[in-house]
Amino acid sequence: MPQTIVCVAGPTASGKTRLGVLLAQRYDGEIVSADSMQIYRGMVIGTAAPTAEEREGIPHHMIGIADPTEAWSAGRYARAAIPIVDDILSRGKLPIVVGGTGLWMDSLVRGRTFAPGQAGGAVREALVRELKAGGMAPLLAELRQVDPVSAAKLHPSDEQRILRALEVFRETGRPLSQLNAQEAARPPRYDAVTIALRWADREKQRALIDRRVDEMVAQGLLREVRALLTSVPRDATALQAIGYKEFSGVLDGSCTEEEAIAMVKLRSRQYAKRQLTWLRHVPGVHWIEWEEERDFDRALRISTEILSAHGLG
Repeated sequence: MPQTIVCVAGPTASGKTRLGVLLAQRYDGEIVSADSMQIYRGMVIGTAAPTAEEREGIPHHMIGIADPTEAWSAGRYARAAIPIVDDILSRGKLPIVVGGTGLWMDSLVRGRTFAPGQAGGAVREALVRELKAGGMAPLLAELRQVDPVSAAKLHPSDEQRILRALEVFRETGRPLSQLNAQEAARPPRYDAVTIALRWADREKQRALIDRRVDEMVAQGLLREVRALLTSVPRDATALQAIGYKEFSGVLDGSCTEEEAIAMVKLRSRQYAKRQLTWLRHVPGVHWIEWEEERDFDRALRISTEILSAHGLG
């Protein structure tokens, strides 16, 4: 039987960090972050990474461990996080996975490390050269030959996914569609109890997101972005994160600070909507709804009842 872990999910600004810490205190647990941007060093303010004060002495893993010039995928994250979760379990403690990046959390729970290959590898570089020399048509024709299932699902202009499918076939000799089907058929690595937070009134969520953005600006988001740009290329994955991309525009003069703030608020609200959409498709998720305020005493009480029903005392 797979071992039990707890996942705390929800849209941005919903209180995942605080509930995760409370559960770790209650169940002798440790936090494993599943946030695709908190993983980078030097990106504290814009990602709302938990401060030492907010962690309250609870060990937190997978935060600030990567250089912002690196590109991390869900597969790379799972390969790094699985040994950490297993180590926590081996010490008799409860892993509590906290984060808003649904694909990363799902990859960890399922134990999905994905097929080989990565952007920047030798095979990918060769494919990019072929694309520049001959266009997409011959590459798409090759994909239709070696992996017709993937080719049928992809739009002819979806360069990245076409290159990825060809990359996997050239590296493994097997179609990506076949590898994905095998992964999907495997049982999950962990028995995950997922607790998700959301607001009963969506307008309160919007207001809290807007307030959080204002707080990030007051804390020095522009200064943090300026520091990153001294050593990180503008096109790095890390700098495409909400907040960093917009404030890079302030520094190069393509927008004002007021325009950047408005855009960060808009994109954060849009991201929260996508996070909620993802969670609605998670089987067996346990929802906790905030009413007027985020009542963490109530949330901890409900969470305890949920975990007790799953045999966690």
